[in-house]
Amino acid sequence: MADNQLTQATYDRLKEEHDDLTTRGRIDIARKIEVARELGDLSENGDYHAAKEEQGKMEGRIMFLAKMLETAEIVEGGGTDVVGAGSVVELRYEGDDDTEKYLVGSIEERREGLDNLSPGSPLGEALMGASAGDTVSFETPAGGSLSVEVVSVE
Repeated sequence: MADNQLTQATYDRLKEEHDDLTTRGRIDIARKIEVARELGDLSENGDYHAAKEEQGKMEGRIMFLAKMLETAEIVEGGGTDVVGAGSVVELRYEGDDDTEKYLVGSIEERREGLDNLSPGSPLGEALMGASAGDTVSFETPAGGSLSVEVVSVE
């Protein structure tokens, strides 16, 4: 399984962000730097240093997005009764009455009100391919074993 699975909607959103940062974003930051340079002595120029720091963060995000888009595997993103990347899964931990909902996927897939569950995590790997009603077990990082029931898959 690829570590970088994205739904088409997330891929498109990230591509749009990358394109915006590499065009409008770079032009805007170049203007900020130029305006700050005109203020004088660069060694004591807070606006210049802030603009350069912003530029560094933006370039880091551009590189991150480029790598993510280059290595992405596009997946369906839910819509089936089987857990996969992009699915929203409701789980009940063994011995617990309450349920918890997670979005299975990259942090870039995030949705309001749902915690993300990486498909590459021990729980995420155990859930892949499971259906509602299934119980799966997985090894915790501390070395113990836990079981969860898949209550529903969206």
